[in-house]
Amino acid sequence: MKKQNNGFKIGMIALFLGLTGYYLFPTIQWSLEQRHIESLTEAERVVYESENAERIQRLRERSLSLGLDLQGGMYVTLEVGTPQLVLELAGEFADSNLEDVIRVARENYLERRTDFIDEFVAEFERRDPNAMLSRYFRSDAQNITRTSSNSEISSFLKTQRTSAVERAMEIIRSRIDRFGVTEPGILQQGNSRIVVELPGVDDEERVRDLLRGTARLEFRLTPESDEINSAKQAIASFFSDFEADEENEEVQNLLEIFDLRGTNQYSFGYAAGRDTAAVNRILQTEDVQRLIPRNMDLLWGATAFAHDNGIPLYEMIAVRSQIELTGDVISEARVAFDPTTNRPEVSMTMDSDGARRWSRITGANIGRPVAIVLDGYVYSYPTVRSQINNGRSSISGIGGVQEAEDLVNILLSGALPAPLEIIEERTVGASLGEASIRAGLYSIIFGLSVVAIFMIVYYRTGGAIADLALLLNIIFILGILAGFQATLTLPGIAGIVLTIGMAVDANVLIFDRIREEMRGGKTLRAAIDNGYANAMSAIIDANVTTFFVAVILYSFGVGPIKGFAVTLMAGIVASLFSAIVITRVIVDYLTREKSSVVSFG
Repeated sequence: MKKQNNGFKIGMIALFLGLTGYYLFPTIQWSLEQRHIESLTEAERVVYESENAERIQRLRERSLSLGLDLQGGMYVTLEVGTPQLVLELAGEFADSNLEDVIRVARENYLERRTDFIDEFVAEFERRDPNAMLSRYFRSDAQNITRTSSNSEISSFLKTQRTSAVERAMEIIRSRIDRFGVTEPGILQQGNSRIVVELPGVDDEERVRDLLRGTARLEFRLTPESDEINSAKQAIASFFSDFEADEENEEVQNLLEIFDLRGTNQYSFGYAAGRDTAAVNRILQTEDVQRLIPRNMDLLWGATAFAHDNGIPLYEMIAVRSQIELTGDVISEARVAFDPTTNRPEVSMTMDSDGARRWSRITGANIGRPVAIVLDGYVYSYPTVRSQINNGRSSISGIGGVQEAEDLVNILLSGALPAPLEIIEERTVGASLGEASIRAGLYSIIFGLSVVAIFMIVYYRTGGAIADLALLLNIIFILGILAGFQATLTLPGIAGIVLTIGMAVDANVLIFDRIREEMRGGKTLRAAIDNGYANAMSAIIDANVTTFFVAVILYSFGVGPIKGFAVTLMAGIVASLFSAIVITRVIVDYLTREKSSVVSFG
């Protein structure tokens, strides 16, 4: 029976070692692959990565992932724009009073760090205790009607905010997956914040654009050229009549930084990139807004159309305020190239409803431009040559292939339900990550060495057996992490160091029991059997309770705490297996002969 039991145990050990090697082998391969890539020149690296892209990606995905604190990357905290969401939920019912309430509530929220919606409701009721928020909000799905109370409206708004945050997390996760980040961390923080961890990312500006891009795609018609010219002439005449004084100095400088002639009949003018903010500020003044038709919006082009002494010039295009079609109808998007210029563009295909509406829009506007607007910027405004029945369209005016790929990513992921604002951003350099790995390895080696020496000095042969099990224990932990595609973090390394101390605890209990049995006069074989049997309950109790604590930490913790908990759980499983199975098999093998000399101190 003992041989059969040991045979089963040996089989378990072989299986566990085989699985560990299987899951850790890609990590070893990936480490060697990285060293090889680093040894290549820039040109050689581009060619090599292009030819082996699929294999490299497979190795990267299957290897043991390192956390943000070990390999560097970005840590970003985003906040869903609840004020803008509330304003959009009001829709056509919104007025200047609601906008002012939102503005004050936002100021109070930022100052007091409270809940924005609570501040919004409180500010609304402070102005008029008898006023009803239901005048601004309707929802058949949520049973929000004209008679709904302010508390019901508050609950409705909070529900919508929760839904917006969840939707934003899904979209961010989809965008990041297409971006190619391995093991990103995306967590909700509080009511309206999202924490994103991107290990190994170093293109900060691209990531910012990817996370914040709302993907609000709109198709708009352009006004008649006579209407645009009339507005330009009215504004030019208005500013030429100003008297020269300090109060109006900025306004008078408009014609110096903004050329109202434009580049064509649909262009309202152009300015240097550095002056666009000043032009916006001036054109938004109340006096100027009266001169612009109510059904006309002035939007900047997405890319510079020319340069003046190295300074990029951007065009302002006049478009209709009415949105003819939105990006919700886009069912497919891909990167394509203009056959004439060979410049990248994004080719889009619409669903059946969008194709039908697009056919109607293009059929009714042959010979007129249709502006393609994304996130408030005009990417292009091509002239409709004929009716388009297949639901196809494209976005040109894109800077490069990478920008086109990111735009496709954003369009396919969907539009964010509310704008996202980056409120915190930290970048961890790769050199800091290497230093962390080095420090972590030193701590593991030092801890392992101290424990190993103590065990050999105190328990002699038994200590050496425990040390072998301890070494296998660390390998098993890494194998478990790789098998479950977990991420090794700096707190995870701390968990491994802690596990080194905990792993010998079971052996200490067993060996001390064996020594007690031998002092009681029992033979070595009997002392070993009783030692393992009597120590088992204490070992199981100690490790199971610690495992449950790790489960709780994993369930309720975030970030570093979660990484520590994962490693601790893996360490407990591996240490139990090492102490109960591996050491017993080795001890049984060494004591199979009565003449064998095995000492437990």
